[in-house]
Amino acid sequence: MIGLLFGVSSAVTGAFEAEGAGLPPEEKPRLCDNSCEKELLKVPMVTTESGLQYKDIKVGQGPSPPVGFQVAANYVAMVPSGQIFDSSLEKGQVYIFRVGSGQVIKGLDEGILSMKVGGKRRLYIPGSLAFPKGLNSAPGRPRVAPSSPVVFDVSLEYVPGLDIEEE
Repeated sequence: MIGLLFGVSSAVTGAFEAEGAGLPPEEKPRLCDNSCEKELLKVPMVTTESGLQYKDIKVGQGPSPPVGFQVAANYVAMVPSGQIFDSSLEKGQVYIFRVGSGQVIKGLDEGILSMKVGGKRRLYIPGSLAFPKGLNSAPGRPRVAPSSPVVFDVSLEYVPGLDIEEE
């Protein structure tokens, strides 16, 4: 069902063509491996009022980040076919940004605000919450067309200034 909505196919499992994709697929670090992909088929889809859809890969045990706080997250950003266009894992460092303040696309902000520290989630971000002007990616990466849907696997690593014991 979601595959039809966003054009997500089994390609997201990591078995996509190496054509123009930089590293061969098996060398690309992922937040969701093949067994995770199979488990995701059983996870219910959540749809928010804005149209954002997500599936929790793992529900975190820590606090949710308050709006305006910095968060440290890992992400793998894909076009609906499963080709990666950006990834903090490939850069080797967590991405730190102020959540809910417009520093990232609306769908990523919204998706992270309802996560708990330690959680992993697949976000199916509709074009209206993604890149309104599109995105020119690095050489060998797919371009993101204006207002087209994107898929993000994201893990909320920590929220500087919030202790895990707080809830």
